[in-house]
Amino acid sequence: MSEIDERYPCTIEAGGEEIALTLMAQTDESAIAAFADSLPENDLLFLTRDIREPKVRAAWLTQIEQGEILSIAAKLGDEVVGTTAVVTDKLSFSAHVGELRVLVGPKAREIGLGRKLIQEAFLIGMNQGLDKLTVRMTIDQDAAIKVFEELGFKQEALFRDQVKDQAGKKHDLIILSHDVDGFFSQIEAYGLDHVGVE
Repeated sequence: MSEIDERYPCTIEAGGEEIALTLMAQTDESAIAAFADSLPENDLLFLTRDIREPKVRAAWLTQIEQGEILSIAAKLGDEVVGTTAVVTDKLSFSAHVGELRVLVGPKAREIGLGRKLIQEAFLIGMNQGLDKLTVRMTIDQDAAIKVFEELGFKQEALFRDQVKDQAGKKHDLIILSHDVDGFFSQIEAYGLDHVGVE
């Protein structure tokens, strides 16, 4: 059993709420569908595909089963209120890099859940032996960008008019990154010194 399998399921505290973290599985499909439908469209623009579409969710869950994506679901009761994923491509020249994706639903905002999910993603990245984590989002996601920057992420690229929403409006896309090895020098700032990372 891997360290990740041993860690989950677990419970964390965020804003006074007890939130369960579980490894995402096929049985979560309907809860993920409801979660995706609760998200504002702008929150989905940084994704390469629209997770509100059943075929996209099915592909996501298939990639999880195949080990290409490791996803965590954050739940209040049976309701998914957040997700984090680390996406890798083991056959590419960038197999040492993981793309971090974090989504927090409207019901769980401003309680620190996003920060906690980023922390979990670093644990996953370290467990997978990754050297670097990247994250992308639209430039108007000010609060999310601030959290990532507070956790040591730095801007690497800005793509003008990279994504277009359903109304046809174009949005700039920003990419930030963090050296996973550098995480160890900041581990106390991330609040993970108690986790027992080897």
